[in-house]
Amino acid sequence: MSEQDPLTALLMDNPPEDVFDMRRIMDGFMLAVNTDLPEIGGSEDDVLIQAHAGQDLTVDIHRPKGQGPFPVLIYLHGGGWILGSPKTHRRLGYRFAERGYLVFNVHYRLGPEAPFPAAYDDCATALEWVIRNAESYGGDPSRIAMGGDSAGGNLTAAVSTQADAASALKAILLIYPAMDFASMNMDAGEIPGSEENMAEVMVNSYIGHDLENLLVDPRVSPIHVAEKLPPALITCGTDDSLIEDCRRTVQILNQHGLEVETDYHEGMPHGFCQLEEFFPQALQSIETMTEFLKRRL
Repeated sequence: MSEQDPLTALLMDNPPEDVFDMRRIMDGFMLAVNTDLPEIGGSEDDVLIQAHAGQDLTVDIHRPKGQGPFPVLIYLHGGGWILGSPKTHRRLGYRFAERGYLVFNVHYRLGPEAPFPAAYDDCATALEWVIRNAESYGGDPSRIAMGGDSAGGNLTAAVSTQADAASALKAILLIYPAMDFASMNMDAGEIPGSEENMAEVMVNSYIGHDLENLLVDPRVSPIHVAEKLPPALITCGTDDSLIEDCRRTVQILNQHGLEVETDYHEGMPHGFCQLEEFFPQALQSIETMTEFLKRRL
């Protein structure tokens, strides 16, 4: 696999037959690299928030060492709204717990089985649940942040601007977030052996049932309500196709005089924060995120 972009290289070397095959390939790779976990205080997996047919809404809870109350981070995993889970993002959750945050790693429903608004609704419900239950797990309900990567960054931005309970969020982490579905590059990331590309598969699986209307829905494209975002740190690599979404979002926030910090990494591809084996910038970015949270929680 390419040292520059191992995720793209993985799909080039293993062309998926359909969205479910893509999920199998990508989840298998991410599970394989989620080893060598740091030491934390403990983890409780698959805690039920809400039952659903097909896939329940659950959360994996990663506790820091020591005594609370701890600042809280609700984490929403990436995966293009079609793949991923708290298990594929386990080490990233552990990294935040290692640094003193009580992490609620959310397992929301995925498309195409559960298209929009299922993922958004699950993440909004998870926020409400964490507010009610954080204290019983050693968390401080007055110090809650939310963060996520890629699709999880999109959901973080959407929930933090649209959900009824969003006022509880003191800060957010937007890690290479998809902020505007209309700007997704449908000519890039072609899947070998297929007429579709990765962006098309993700978009069609998530909002294809009402594409025209949902493209501008702020729960799907939160750039339309970016001026409502809480204090934000935006992390992205300059080789990531979503860097322009990030820059446009920062421009809007600056125009409104809102708090935003950026952590751009030269030459880094999409997904680098999870790939410590390939990129030392991954741990550097996590340090920047935790320092940002310390200043606001």
